[in-house]
Amino acid sequence: MSAESPLGVGLIGTGLFATQRHYPAIASIPTTVQFAACANRSIDKAKKFASLAGISDSKVYDSLASLLSDPQVDFIDALLPAQFTVQAVKDAISAGKPIAIEKPIAATLAQAKEVVALARSTELPVAVLENFVFWNVIPEIKALLGQIGTVVYFSHYCTSPFNFNNQYLDTWWRKKPEHVGGFLSDGGVHQVALFTEVLGEIDTLSALTTQVREQSGDVDTLTATLKMKSGVLGSFTYTSAVSHPRINKLSINGTTGTIIYDFSDKAKATLTLYTDADKVGKIIPVPDNVQEGVPKEFENFAEAVIKKDKSLLKIPTEKAFHHFAVIVASVESSNNGGTLVKVAEP
Repeated sequence: MSAESPLGVGLIGTGLFATQRHYPAIASIPTTVQFAACANRSIDKAKKFASLAGISDSKVYDSLASLLSDPQVDFIDALLPAQFTVQAVKDAISAGKPIAIEKPIAATLAQAKEVVALARSTELPVAVLENFVFWNVIPEIKALLGQIGTVVYFSHYCTSPFNFNNQYLDTWWRKKPEHVGGFLSDGGVHQVALFTEVLGEIDTLSALTTQVREQSGDVDTLTATLKMKSGVLGSFTYTSAVSHPRINKLSINGTTGTIIYDFSDKAKATLTLYTDADKVGKIIPVPDNVQEGVPKEFENFAEAVIKKDKSLLKIPTEKAFHHFAVIVASVESSNNGGTLVKVAEP
């Protein structure tokens, strides 16, 4: 890689998510990053992705080790089941190559702590790809906080209809998840990322969970009462297993006003500010889409890699650990009848 050339991406895990999300995201920023090679334990699947991404046959592999030994690969994009994250990070660091992993950060809290420890042990950038952190609405909400006085309470409510035709349901590691909470941690960390990016980290919580759909493989619905490290109180409800239309809202209540972000329809998302002086409310259209955040993840990671400065990462492993630890604490609380649980630290 020269100073002017794009970074060469070595992608491992060439399934649905690679095709539907990572390929278009990386293809949209060709001057920053480009596919150099890919790997999958099924070489046929790797070849299929290579054909889509314009990767030559000589750069198609069946292992991470082969990717790591390729001199044209500047960093690894790992789309692996969460239980394989620790070993992938170890191998990348040993090979001297930065690595970006998918969420959740790991399958268990112990594994997640190990990933954080590994990332802290090296100057190589190690990132967790949680694209909600890059949503346009976050700085907009934070800019409005000063207009609602002291924040005292918030509610994050996210319920989505169960999709029986969801292609990801057939993914073997989702059918029998080893990662805590299954779909709860797979999708729930996004929601936690969104509101904690605005309001800070969670200190303690009390939660209840249940499983609505057999196809989820584990609990798929949670509701929790939260206390933030700042002292702000809140509630968090998340499920993708119900029947009614999508309802996604973040409401932040202060001593002199309220902010409501409604992203039930992401294409028509709205941000509304109510104050004691303006009870009718000011509506600010802020369209957001999950696709918009994915290229920004790679742009941010590439900047850290090029500048050899891991402090530039917007989603370091410590932050991703917290998102996952909130889901783990929720499951633990529910397993103990909703008792109060302190969210683990890395």
